Amino acid sequence: MKILAVDDEQLALEMLVEAIEEAVPDAELKAFRKQSELLEEATANGCDIAFLDIHMRGINGVELAKKLKEVNPKMNIIFVTGYDEYTGDALRLRASGYVMKPVTKEKLEAELKELRFPIVPKSDALLKVQCFGNFDVFTPDGTPVHFERSKSKEVFAYLVHRHGSSCTVKEIAAALFEDEPYDLKQQAYLQKIFSAMMKSLKKIGCERVVNKSYNSMSVNVSLLDCDYYRFAELDAGAVNAYQSEYMSQYYWADFMFEDF
Repeated sequence: MKILAVDDEQLALEMLVEAIEEAVPDAELKAFRKQSELLEEATANGCDIAFLDIHMRGINGVELAKKLKEVNPKMNIIFVTGYDEYTGDALRLRASGYVMKPVTKEKLEAELKELRFPIVPKSDALLKVQCFGNFDVFTPDGTPVHFERSKSKEVFAYLVHRHGSSCTVKEIAAALFEDEPYDLKQQAYLQKIFSAMMKSLKKIGCERVVNKSYNSMSVNVSLLDCDYYRFAELDAGAVNAYQSEYMSQYYWADFMFEDF
């Protein structure tokens, strides 16, 4: 979880930072006294939650929130203030929370439980998946995952692309083999490919990332930390990483990538 915080008063900022660190000790936290610096950080690298003081010199918290929502409409904004006259503005901006000063751990915990856009913890991911550029798969420590067959890696790529949607064997065959006939020979070949894919995943204890049922399969998106999924969520870091190449080694990906 990445959190940004801003207050132009040093003491107030220190109290806010202390409360955030107590409420979410494992979060990546960056604090600023200048609104422009927080906006620059959010634009370049994104964030999950932004704590904004409302009464600041220059641009106030409400105006800053509007700019942040342009960066990412799904960013969780939590206003921090000693006044309550901006409650209406917070509601109109679809803010995730509104904390009255003095800020405490308990107040923040209450707001964090009710975020408008819940945060899926990537620390639980079993695999890191790279879709921009060439498609590649890594364990959480950065070790590349070896697939015994290139086609089994391509099947996994297609499942990742489908973003958790169930895919039939025939759909996968149509993507990988295009105009080739879908006959018993091709079906038998596909079963060998599927078996090789599951064997490669099982070797690293990650077979749970694929859900299998009769004649269909899908990926468990909650177990993947994927740049494509972050892009779909308008994560600034993933958006900035996209350079117009998506799973570039697979011809079917050229026309299947949605333009967000």
